[in-house]
Amino acid sequence: MDSGDLLPVGRRVAYWRGRRKLSQQVFADRLGKSKSWVDKVERGVRSLDKVSTLREIAAALRIDTAVLLGRDAQPAAIAEQVEGVERIREALSAYEIALGRPVARRLVLPADRLARDVEHAWVMFQHARYPQVIAVVPGLLAGVQRIAADDSGWGRPLLVEVYRLAASLLVKLGEVDLGWLAADRAVAAATGDPVLVAAAAVQLGQVFRASGRARAALSATLAAAYRIAPPDPGDGSPGALSLCGTLLVQAALAAARQGDDHATAELLDEAAGMAAQVGDGHDHHRTAFGPTAVDLARTAAALDLGDASEAVAWHEKTTKRNAWRWLPVEHRAAHLVDTARAYVQAGDPVSAGRVLVDADRMAPAEVRHRPAAREVLAQVARDPDAPATVIRLAVALGVT
Repeated sequence: MDSGDLLPVGRRVAYWRGRRKLSQQVFADRLGKSKSWVDKVERGVRSLDKVSTLREIAAALRIDTAVLLGRDAQPAAIAEQVEGVERIREALSAYEIALGRPVARRLVLPADRLARDVEHAWVMFQHARYPQVIAVVPGLLAGVQRIAADDSGWGRPLLVEVYRLAASLLVKLGEVDLGWLAADRAVAAATGDPVLVAAAAVQLGQVFRASGRARAALSATLAAAYRIAPPDPGDGSPGALSLCGTLLVQAALAAARQGDDHATAELLDEAAGMAAQVGDGHDHHRTAFGPTAVDLARTAAALDLGDASEAVAWHEKTTKRNAWRWLPVEHRAAHLVDTARAYVQAGDPVSAGRVLVDADRMAPAEVRHRPAAREVLAQVARDPDAPATVIRLAVALGVT
């Protein structure tokens, strides 16, 4: 557009009304409103908080709702994401080292430098900086494959970590089949080391649930959990308890997906016992496991079991704790997306919109790059009672 792009919504209404050569009275008559109402909207005294009203105004002004809100409905970031995923696919499809083919000339990083780069990539993921993670994963995959080929003792744990990272990222982006490949590679690389297998099984459980294979997710995560479970939980190390507890949470979510409320409750209670020993504020094996993480999982489990009111209750109870803010940004934002679904099912689109806006403010990429989040955003935006902030966000992302 032109200078109207920089205006607030009310002033943009006035801008386009002037462009259409409509007086406030004529414009008000077309909308079935009073001239005073139009004047208050244009001065910003009255907010536009109904999607139906926004659409009526846009129609009366003969412009698209996206233009009225001053947003780009086709963000270029989506195209960049597709290209980035394709580069990850190519990296996962490369077998040069295993097949003894000559590798393209490029700088080979020392193992310790590569380990720091992997650590940094995980930090970016946990801060929900998905575009940046997409950009570095292909290079990390190539680098750790070379390290593992030269020194399996040093390189294997690093290889598992990068495959886990790739799987987590791809599931987040809705690329489940490619995520499955990465998770399978992680398990294969970890074989022979129960702790590494357990770590890789966390992502395997996520992939199975995302692909609709809840039974496989339940079987795999339970097998990995009980393989490393200490005979006496009181003697378990924080790392082992965190991995075991996280796998039990994954198993509980799989049971919930199958509609088994009894198994879900038992598994979450068992995980909660381990979480009480670990405490909040830790991130052993990239799990962020603790009492708060377990209770947040109860929200997702209740939602899958069809009890939206219980899901909302767990959310509202758990997010009041100080420990809620200690969780990784990615974890919190993903939980808010689940909570938005719960509020929708509970018939509360206003609260659903509020938590989605909170999620976008906290971690924009969680809402803007994750298909599941965009889907619930579109669902909320279509509700006649959706707040204007959600409408603006939905239009910005092109999901209305």
